[in-house]
Amino acid sequence: MSVPQLNDEQRGEEILAVFDTAFGRLLAADPAAFRVKFRKMAASAFAFYRGTACLFYHDLDAEKRGGPYLDERTSRVWIHGDLHAENFGTYMDANGRLIFNVNDFDEAYVGPFTWDLKRFSASIALIGYAKALADDQITELVEVYAGAYRERIHALATGAKSDEVPPFTLDTAQGPLLDALRDARSLTRFGLLDSMTEIRDFERRFAPGGGSIELDAATRYKVLAAFDGYLETLPDASLARPDSYRVKDVVGRRGIGIGSAGLPSYNILLEGHSDALENDVVIYIKQAQTPAVSRHITDPAIRDYFQHEGHRTVISQRALQAHADPWLGWTELDGSGQLVAEVSPYAVDLDWGDIDDPEEIAAVVADLGRATATMHAAADDQSGESLVPFSTERAIDAAIAADEDGFAGVLTDFAHSYGARARADHQTFVDLFRNGRIPGL
Repeated sequence: MSVPQLNDEQRGEEILAVFDTAFGRLLAADPAAFRVKFRKMAASAFAFYRGTACLFYHDLDAEKRGGPYLDERTSRVWIHGDLHAENFGTYMDANGRLIFNVNDFDEAYVGPFTWDLKRFSASIALIGYAKALADDQITELVEVYAGAYRERIHALATGAKSDEVPPFTLDTAQGPLLDALRDARSLTRFGLLDSMTEIRDFERRFAPGGGSIELDAATRYKVLAAFDGYLETLPDASLARPDSYRVKDVVGRRGIGIGSAGLPSYNILLEGHSDALENDVVIYIKQAQTPAVSRHITDPAIRDYFQHEGHRTVISQRALQAHADPWLGWTELDGSGQLVAEVSPYAVDLDWGDIDDPEEIAAVVADLGRATATMHAAADDQSGESLVPFSTERAIDAAIAADEDGFAGVLTDFAHSYGARARADHQTFVDLFRNGRIPGL
């Protein structure tokens, strides 16, 4: 990739300008939350990369005018928007199956499919560097990812049956993916409820402390009104038992995670599918954010397709993720779009901490390449949404076939160059942060 050659001071100013655009309003509203976010980002180059999709797309901005493998169709597919090596994990789908796949769709949008592949490839370069892998080994890992993606896209484009490209489940996954699924299976709804709630006066309620915030009457009323609006966005199949939507308790939550700083959120405790206390369900309402990629996609037809960012997040996740969370929906609160979903007892993220053997890393990366291809293929004319009215796997397959030999090289070149850029940017960011150069903190 081509990034303008700036000295450290100029790059620092550029980073601050991008941060101001992406985070300025939220940072001004809750600087304490951003101090926590930035401390987490300071921990490593990869943590910095995770928290700076805004900078990544700023640097990719020139490619919106074209690039290898991009044409009218492949520049307009549903993409994850923040596809890095740690945004994969387990969930229980609407059919009750534990699935390992891509997760966290807060940044999903419509754009060039190569942007997902490049963001993932650079993340592998950063992980490989942190694990002291040689450049040649990192190249091989990105080539494995590109090859697995290419193979799966071609299989889907040429009519492979679903049983030939099954999802990653307890029956089909191997290695660390299977470990994550087994860990998820060992978890229970009761365990989740026990960590967040208590029994008071023969009824379950949220327990005080642990990051929960008691709401005043006016705020509680607004949240419950937003909940009523959310129910109207659920698919008919989710509305199996009306009692399941009886609200038992509501609390506020402090934004957690690198991507949630400054975003107000709430937890709601629901009756669940029976009177038994162990079947209660916790859902969250979280203010949805503007996806970083959307600032670099100017097509009004895409922007106008969504009512607000909550609607965008949900529609994107339903398009990209087969049999998504049946509790997934959207609403509005204080004029802002909100994402609503279950606090799942069965969510386990892929843990890279103990994946150190190069052969094992390669096997995992290949599986993630297949998962990426399956995700891209799901969100097209068969997804029930009209925004992408063509077969994405066929469009991508044809684009790659036009220059099969160069495909992996585009990703490996980018992975090395942007990995180095991110490591340098991380050091620049740390210096800006510790020297008090970030406005508002």
